Amino acid sequence: MTPTSYASRADTTRARLLAAALGAFAAKGFHGTTTRDIAAAAGMSSAALYVHHKSKEELLYLISRTGHQDMLAFLREGLATSGDPVEQLHRLAHDFAELHARNHTTARVINNELAALSPEHLAEIRAIRQEITTEVRAIVERGVAAGVFIVADPAMTATALLSLSIDVGRWYRDGGPWTPAEVGRRYAELSLRMVGAASPPRG
Repeated sequence: MTPTSYASRADTTRARLLAAALGAFAAKGFHGTTTRDIAAAAGMSSAALYVHHKSKEELLYLISRTGHQDMLAFLREGLATSGDPVEQLHRLAHDFAELHARNHTTARVINNELAALSPEHLAEIRAIRQEITTEVRAIVERGVAAGVFIVADPAMTATALLSLSIDVGRWYRDGGPWTPAEVGRRYAELSLRMVGAASPPRG
């Protein structure tokens, strides 16, 4: 086996373990899940798990870090498409709500199991979450400055807007009454109403 093929096989195994851990954490919670549960779901032995990951907590950290980094990148990519705060908030609210619906299992785990992270890992994840909050607060502040949003407290409003999408991961289930696209559309409308911009942008 060449070094390249070995690395590829190791990456595949790590990915399989992460997927198994995500499913187990979603079903049983972090503290209710054992490394044996994860290994069995991945079709591996418990000993094999430790070849690729130091601990169950490391698996949670990797899932959480990837999920939060992807959300931050997704947010910034969307903001770059327009300089208008109304369009930015509409795009953000729509895409974040739809993203949390489509990836509700991941969203539920990374938001519900924060307390299970080590202090060092929790600090890193909180820093990423703060970057996301800062970006959303900046949208609200730009809208207020431009006279298109009417809010008394931009910081609290940003927190409330993010909470809307985050909560989608808690209640959304596949096969329910609404598709992810419908959730995104309705949440975008609700978000604009929250800041006093009732009509979504046309185009």
